[in-house]
Amino acid sequence: MEDGHTTPAKDQVNLGPLCPHCEEPWLRPTNLPGRYRCVYCLHRFELSSVCPNCGEHSTIVRMSSTAILKCNNCGDSMLMAI
Repeated sequence: MEDGHTTPAKDQVNLGPLCPHCEEPWLRPTNLPGRYRCVYCLHRFELSSVCPNCGEHSTIVRMSSTAILKCNNCGDSMLMAI
C-alpha cells in the first residue's frame, strides 16, 4: 500500500577520525599531547610536524581537541606509528 510516505535516510554518525592502520573510525587522543590510540586495533600514533609522505612542515597544535591530522599540502595522514 503506497501512502506517499518515505522512510527518511539515516544520518551518518561521525564516530571520530579514521585509524591509519585499520581504517576504523575509533582514533582517540590519549592523555599525552599529540598522541592517539585506536580503540579498535589498539595501535598508537604520534602527530608529526613533518608529513611522512611529502616532507612538508606544518605547525601543529598539540593541545587542541580539533588537531588537524592530515597534511595541508598532499592530504596524507600526519600520524606516525609508535
